[in-house]
Amino acid sequence: DQIVKKNQKYIDAFSLNRLVPKLKRYFSVMGQKVVYSVLLLYFAFKRKDTPGWAKNIIIGAIGYFLSPLDAVPDLTPFLGFTDDFGVLSFGLVAIACYINDEVRANAKKMLATFFTTVDEEMIAEIDQSL
Repeated sequence: DQIVKKNQKYIDAFSLNRLVPKLKRYFSVMGQKVVYSVLLLYFAFKRKDTPGWAKNIIIGAIGYFLSPLDAVPDLTPFLGFTDDFGVLSFGLVAIACYINDEVRANAKKMLATFFTTVDEEMIAEIDQSL
């Protein structure tokens, strides 16, 4: 896809090696909703049948999340990730039709590596919004 080729330099930066350190560093502050949202987007991005336009939305949402420049600094307790969650939520709704059972299963599996207890109601709440 031409759109994907045009953004290859950004796509190359999308790896679990880049996401996991930030998720581990801040996961207790971000909470499960933010972490699960990032993981859903990441695994939707990795699907071969996700089209270029959807991958561009994912690039923007995860790119904003990873960016050190932020509307609300992430170090601000509780408020720091609200803008990130808003951008991630927009991305999720925009590409919801590319979040299938496999994407959800992969995201839940990885979420369990960050949290000893996963809030199933919270996950269901996000899944129902898609």
